[in-house]
Amino acid sequence: MSDQPPPNNRPRRWLDRFLDTIQWAGNKLPDPALIFFGALVLVWILSALLAPVHFPEYEDPRTGKPIEIRNQLSGTALTSFLVNLVDTFVRFPPLGLVLVALLGVGVAEHTGFINALIKALLSITPQRLLTPMLLIVAIMSHSAGDTGYVLVIPLGGMIFAAAGRHPLAGIVCAFAGVSGGFSANFLPSGLDPLLQGFTQSAAQIIEPDRQVNPLCNYWFMSASSLLIVLVGWYLTDRVIEPRLRNVATQFDANDNPTLGALRPREIAALSVGLLTIIAGALALLLACVLPEKSPLASPRGSFSDHDAPLMKAIVPLIFLFFLVPGIVYGVVSGTVKSHRDIIQAMTKSMQTMGYYLVLAFFAAQFTYAFAQSNLGALLAISGAQFLTQLGLPNHLTIVGIIALSTLVNLLIGSASAKWAILSPIFVPMLMQLGVAPELTQAAYRIGDSSTNIITPLLPYFPLIVAYAQRYAKDIGVGTLISLMLPFSLSFLITWTILLMLWWQAGLPLGLPTVWGPEGYTYTPPVRP
Repeated sequence: MSDQPPPNNRPRRWLDRFLDTIQWAGNKLPDPALIFFGALVLVWILSALLAPVHFPEYEDPRTGKPIEIRNQLSGTALTSFLVNLVDTFVRFPPLGLVLVALLGVGVAEHTGFINALIKALLSITPQRLLTPMLLIVAIMSHSAGDTGYVLVIPLGGMIFAAAGRHPLAGIVCAFAGVSGGFSANFLPSGLDPLLQGFTQSAAQIIEPDRQVNPLCNYWFMSASSLLIVLVGWYLTDRVIEPRLRNVATQFDANDNPTLGALRPREIAALSVGLLTIIAGALALLLACVLPEKSPLASPRGSFSDHDAPLMKAIVPLIFLFFLVPGIVYGVVSGTVKSHRDIIQAMTKSMQTMGYYLVLAFFAAQFTYAFAQSNLGALLAISGAQFLTQLGLPNHLTIVGIIALSTLVNLLIGSASAKWAILSPIFVPMLMQLGVAPELTQAAYRIGDSSTNIITPLLPYFPLIVAYAQRYAKDIGVGTLISLMLPFSLSFLITWTILLMLWWQAGLPLGLPTVWGPEGYTYTPPVRP
């Protein structure tokens, strides 16, 4: 089905012209798969050129030795690259998550469960609150790791399409909440203890007994969630959706939910499907709380730790939580006649992933070579030391940490990998200037989140392109970046301002640490 956009007689603003330029320039780039291949070749060349160069002034905090660039064009490196090529692709972190989750989601979508669920949701959600509702769901998805990328973002497109709005606006809005507001959350997530571990280790360089609470940024990040919702709401409705009036949509109407009242049989099927989800959630809850020592908890007894089995099982749980109710709905509603309908639904969901598999292959090879080369570590360490040597006032140094984090984030996707490099430099330096490590970590999290949505090197970026192309075949990297750039810049600026105001007001960043100093200030221990 093809929907022609209505005439758009809005006067063109400077922002429109600027974003049009970004879109034009970005769409002149080759296909994302070729971009990743070109980046791979560039890494090979740069690593070969810089490998003979010594950097004694840049010490790698992970090893305590000067940073070394490893030549990826050496015989040993190329042999390792070829030997590991298949494993590199198969073990690419987003790949298994996407494919396994979509097997279950595909069944729920094909049988009509998601369609009915969206209809019911839209019947109780006012049109004007659709955008903030989607943003809140996107932000809360962080508690389940990266599952928002495979679940919330495509559902955003479906929800907006069903409501008669542009589906790309729904994808963009959800992408902004899931990825641009990655550190913001109303609920604790696995990211909190993951970053806290690096922050505490870095703080103990100065004070060996210093402890950092895993939820040391909780209050600030909860308030940041409200900021992301408000800013994202305004940009989606007032900036992005008006721009999309000139973008025609093309998609199979059978694959997308449409408005209309649910029939009695659909209502019954949806009720049974939802009861199945509730029963599954209760069973999972009982498995967590009834055993004296739950096998789903981490060795420390936490369910939200990054290494907790519950966190590692999120993707299989999503698979089951959509597969089972999808089948139940299909049987009750009559859309599932036999087991072949279930297999066909899974097959159809995998057919839509062909383009993403190609992108993931090249993205995985680039990510492997870039990590092996140490180029990212050199960039981060040299930037951190340059910022340190400037000797700026504390407020400007915090802003500088945010800015450096945004730049490094364009090349290194993993939040923990960047903080493993930067925290041993920034945390001790600012502690000696009287700034608590909790504040330094909060500043890093702002910079780490804000530019996720504008870098094609984000592991999930090719997946978002694939989602967008479901509705508009001509969508390219430039179009997506031009749509996400207002979110990135607005989040970065307003979030930084919020941190400065929070700091100025002396509000607590999060839960206090029992064993160490609280607040923003830190008094270095007196040394003999």
